[in-house]
Amino acid sequence: MSSTYLVRRIFTLATTLIVVAMATFLAFEVIPGDPVLTMLGPDADPALIAAMREELGTELPPAARLARWVAGVLTGDLGTSIRYGRPVSALILDRVAVSLSIALLAMSAVVVIAVPLGIVLAVRRAHWSEPLVSMMIQIGMAIPSFWLGIILISVFSLSLGLFPTGGYVTFEAGVPASLRSVTLPSIAIAIPLIAVVVRYTRNSMIDQFGHDYVRTAFSKGFPVRHVVYRHVLRNAALPVITVLGMIFSNIVVGTIIIEQVFALPGLGLLLVTAVSARDFPLIQGLVLYITFFVTLFNLLVDIAYHVVDPRVELT
Repeated sequence: MSSTYLVRRIFTLATTLIVVAMATFLAFEVIPGDPVLTMLGPDADPALIAAMREELGTELPPAARLARWVAGVLTGDLGTSIRYGRPVSALILDRVAVSLSIALLAMSAVVVIAVPLGIVLAVRRAHWSEPLVSMMIQIGMAIPSFWLGIILISVFSLSLGLFPTGGYVTFEAGVPASLRSVTLPSIAIAIPLIAVVVRYTRNSMIDQFGHDYVRTAFSKGFPVRHVVYRHVLRNAALPVITVLGMIFSNIVVGTIIIEQVFALPGLGLLLVTAVSARDFPLIQGLVLYITFFVTLFNLLVDIAYHVVDPRVELT
């Protein structure tokens, strides 16, 4: 992997963030309404409204406000939240641990469960349970995460009392308690995506089994385990890695929804609150952060291509 490639991808990541920032800013320019009046109310003192507009810079021309905001982003200043009156960066840092915990736990579950299960189903593709497995995969792909979250709360929280119904416990208060608070949300997000990755892994493996190099390996007397893990899996892994890269975006979006179900104080709940309050600086900062994580994960996926198969040239 060349350093030129990494530099170019980092430059692409930075460019993507700037484009997203500008698009987000322009999108809110065309939305009618005044965030200052939303915050203070239409009956507020005109002098107070004027002072607030001057403080937030809403009286400046759009181009000047955009330049001011982009310059702040480049220096790490995302502005001040209209609703909370705090720096946007501080608000995001307070909540990011919740959303990252859910996303990483859900992604880990997808990789640890779906990939091995897809391999097993591909190897045992002629088993009598094949129609049953296909039906379960289809059901899993069709289940909405928010509905599954409600079912998990009803069964494992209200009926069995094994997990809390909602809320978040910080790591400082105890790692086991913190993991318990994000387990059900992570499962609710992961199960539909596990079904997707199982299907792609299985189909990719079965496709490789039909190639000549696999028949040649078996004809030489290599055991099934050797052929699967030394030959088939390496070639089948690239499409699966691509799917995992796309799934991370689904997980990020899923956290926005599932945090409402479990009343978790993460970025998703913060984004919904910011939209309802027309808190433009906070919305722009959140969109920028979410874009950064998704773009960074896509970069890691590209690097994983080269790690899994060094024959893949990253240019």
